[in-house]
Amino acid sequence: MHSRARWAAWLAVAASLPTQLGAADDACDVRGVARVVAVGDVHGAYENFVGVLRMSGLVDDQERWTGGRAHLVQTGDVLDRGPDSRKALELLMRLEKEASKAGGRVHALLGNHEAMRMQGDRRYVNAGEYEAFRTPESEKLREEYYRAVAGQLRKRSMDAGEALDEAGLKERFYAEAPLGLLEMREAFGPQGRYGRWLRGRDTMVRIDGVVFLHGGISPAVAPLGCQAINKAVRRELNEVTAPGPADRLSTRPDGPLWYRGLAQEDEAALGPAVEEILKALAARAIVVGHTPTGTGRIRTRFDGRVVMIDAGMLPSFGGHLAALEVDPKGMTALYPDGRVPLGPAQAARRSDARRQVALDGPDRPLDLGVRVVEMR
Repeated sequence: MHSRARWAAWLAVAASLPTQLGAADDACDVRGVARVVAVGDVHGAYENFVGVLRMSGLVDDQERWTGGRAHLVQTGDVLDRGPDSRKALELLMRLEKEASKAGGRVHALLGNHEAMRMQGDRRYVNAGEYEAFRTPESEKLREEYYRAVAGQLRKRSMDAGEALDEAGLKERFYAEAPLGLLEMREAFGPQGRYGRWLRGRDTMVRIDGVVFLHGGISPAVAPLGCQAINKAVRRELNEVTAPGPADRLSTRPDGPLWYRGLAQEDEAALGPAVEEILKALAARAIVVGHTPTGTGRIRTRFDGRVVMIDAGMLPSFGGHLAALEVDPKGMTALYPDGRVPLGPAQAARRSDARRQVALDGPDRPLDLGVRVVEMR
């Protein structure tokens, strides 16, 4: 698309967006899978992600699918914080096709950072992520877009009888618009390569009675059930291209993309609610990412009924390689130094998870308001 046509399209406001189905209809009732490998938050740590897939026997040295009929579940947060999220997305998209041809499957689930990217929340975007979208035309594109933004704001100021601080506007614009930003926004837009694909992903999947998702299922959300949760989040992400209201399922703190209660709340106090959550989901266990374990290892809670698999793949979180294997015999944690069968949960150490999450500041929904570069 010509650069001038691009910014013209960005200035247009779509009245409605069609729902992108994309994901499988049976995501809430997948059965008869001999081997499932679940991998937590990637956050742009491409090389470590590949390392986990090789360690698990799902890809070869050429990063081609070798998992046969196995199912890979990636529980979201491929994006933000690390530089190589675009490469990780491309890998997942390719493996999705290769696994299907081999009789296996890739379940690439949504995390809160995927939702943030689609909603224009750039708090945790890494400089390398912008650079991955930079092209020889980026400077020209940014300058044309600036002229369009300045022209609109100049007209608004004139209509209001106010003076426009053009020097300040330009300084702010270039501070908020690194090269590659506009191309990245287009790619994650409703019709962009990654935006279309992500808007068709599921929030959760249930495989042989085990539920996998990013954040967790709260007592308030559990009664909706798997199918309704998937449909609601997909509908919201197809309808909203800016930070949405806090009461939406995709943005609320107790929603499936953000909830940390299963990872952080007192086990004795929340235990009865966990039983009800499992009943509502017809599940025997719940596997979550989102909240780093703080130990570099996979952790179980609530007598093994909740499994935390975000061991901290990102180098700044320790660069730990870990995956969860689920088969008819049970669950096993996979590490470079061996396999560890998972037994009953040990006493939860809430401080570990809270300290690790604090490394990059509060990770919660935020209404960014109006920014010049976002043109909202």
